[in-house]
Amino acid sequence: MSDSSLPSPANALDRLRHVASLGAYSSFLEKRLAQMRRQNFARRFWAKDATLWKHDKKSLEAIRQRLGWLFVAQSMRPECPALADFAQHVREVGFTHAVLLGMGGSSLGAEVCRRTFGVAPGFLDLSVLDSTDPAVIRRLERNLPLDRTLFLVSTKSGTTTETLCFFRYFFEEVRQHIGDRAGSNFIAITDAGTPLVSLAAEKRFRRTFLNPSDIGGRFSVLSYFGLVPAALLGVDIGELLDRAAQWLPYADSRMATEDHPAIQLGAILGEMGLRGRDKVTFFLSPSIASFGNWVEQLIAESTGKEGKDVLPIVGEPPAAPAVYGRDRVFVHLRLRSSKDGEISRRLAALEAAGHPVIRIELNDLLDLGTEFYRWEVATAVAAALQKTNPFDEPNVQESKDNTNRLLRLFETHQQIPEPPPLLRESGIGLHGDSRAKAFLRRWMSRSGRRRLRLHEVLAAHCRRARAGAYFAFLAYLPPTPQNEKRLQQLRLQTRDAVRVATSLGFGPRYLHSTGQFHKGGPPKGLFIEITAADKADLPIPGVSYTFGLLKQAQALGDLEALQSRKRPILRFHLEKGVEKGLQQLVRWMKLALPMPRKTH
Repeated sequence: MSDSSLPSPANALDRLRHVASLGAYSSFLEKRLAQMRRQNFARRFWAKDATLWKHDKKSLEAIRQRLGWLFVAQSMRPECPALADFAQHVREVGFTHAVLLGMGGSSLGAEVCRRTFGVAPGFLDLSVLDSTDPAVIRRLERNLPLDRTLFLVSTKSGTTTETLCFFRYFFEEVRQHIGDRAGSNFIAITDAGTPLVSLAAEKRFRRTFLNPSDIGGRFSVLSYFGLVPAALLGVDIGELLDRAAQWLPYADSRMATEDHPAIQLGAILGEMGLRGRDKVTFFLSPSIASFGNWVEQLIAESTGKEGKDVLPIVGEPPAAPAVYGRDRVFVHLRLRSSKDGEISRRLAALEAAGHPVIRIELNDLLDLGTEFYRWEVATAVAAALQKTNPFDEPNVQESKDNTNRLLRLFETHQQIPEPPPLLRESGIGLHGDSRAKAFLRRWMSRSGRRRLRLHEVLAAHCRRARAGAYFAFLAYLPPTPQNEKRLQQLRLQTRDAVRVATSLGFGPRYLHSTGQFHKGGPPKGLFIEITAADKADLPIPGVSYTFGLLKQAQALGDLEALQSRKRPILRFHLEKGVEKGLQQLVRWMKLALPMPRKTH
């Protein structure tokens, strides 16, 4: 296939269809699609008509500057040979490892490629760093041959705090190994004219990739932000783009109409959300499970704003129908070669109970190119039905501002101020919102001398959940398998007992993903933030604070942002170690929650 060609149009639409079982909601969808046809929705969508989303002048201009992703599969295809040459070049000069330094849209696509495709023989062993936890950074560094590691400094704005702190740290470490040639171990991926472009020139980076500026971060996986790391891994990026290009309106005459499967999928998500089925719950074959983290950011950060929502739920294993409320839509992304028998059996029961179910099959791993683009289109369409702008993130900045303010306070006072815990038990300190404080005051006035236990505060917090609510666990902890296992116990205990959707995010990663939704979506969330003291810290060259302090400021900054919106939130600070602290929280959650009803 030539670099500029498109896939054969024959039956493109039929190959890409999904299977949706919507039950009683089918008639609503048909009415919605009929309305979209009258509005010439598909024609306007491919013509980049910003009025599909908003009508005010400021929003229209901003949206028009973020629609380059629509045809990126076509525009980036001719760049594949040059990217393959670059991957060959860095191997020839001796690089064996690579580390992507980035957050959110700059890192999640690369992580999907690394976890899904692995490393092709002879290509670079790529890691993704998107955590400010000192233990994570130290563990990564210990496993790197620094003189043979290529660092990808990846940020659209060129100003992302975490990314630049990662760069400062590793540039100094590399400089200590190879001296003034340190810049040759770094490349930049950013937009034209950003501060990172100047920094890369000053430090003599090996290469700077300038991404099209009309592509936002979470829609950028098929641009340089995703393709450069994929090429270094040895992924067939040309085929990845060709699979995505099957969605373009030229690939099949019906692709330019409302028969387009991705447009119809977006109509399902949008319509279901408007009718209360606003929790899109993903089940994925194990080999493509990391796709869930990417699609979680795409949907949450695109739709969770102006009090509207389509909340993606990733990482919950399937359960019996009785566990779920009437706010769910289920999606099964299945790799054809995968044996997903348990998921299929559970989904059949959910379908029989009247829950909407969507099934999508991938022929092979390279069909991820198909799915990247399918879900980008569907998300933009769902946002259009909500009349929200899917290309901005208006509520992300508040947490950033709070973090920066706390760091400035540290520079002045050499500490980050925070109030003492409301309660302390078993080496865990409890910090709470105004309602938790009021609960504590009432308890003290009524209970006489009996001491309030932390699990009783946790129980009161859980009782605030109502139908349609969701629980979010926000963990500023190292994202190790052991920690994730304990946190999964917490979320599943909660889901099964309270019968609400749950999400789990590691900080600060979630700030660039579901963080927008938590603050900009409807007030349905209940939050538990978990922090811990770091055993050891790491300095950040050129600034007065450390990675541990940055992580602390991020946790407290987001806590303040959620409290300012009166979101119900408790914070548990693990003072005597993460493992024991999480085990204790699991025990307390068991005491706090009602006994879950038996399900079959």
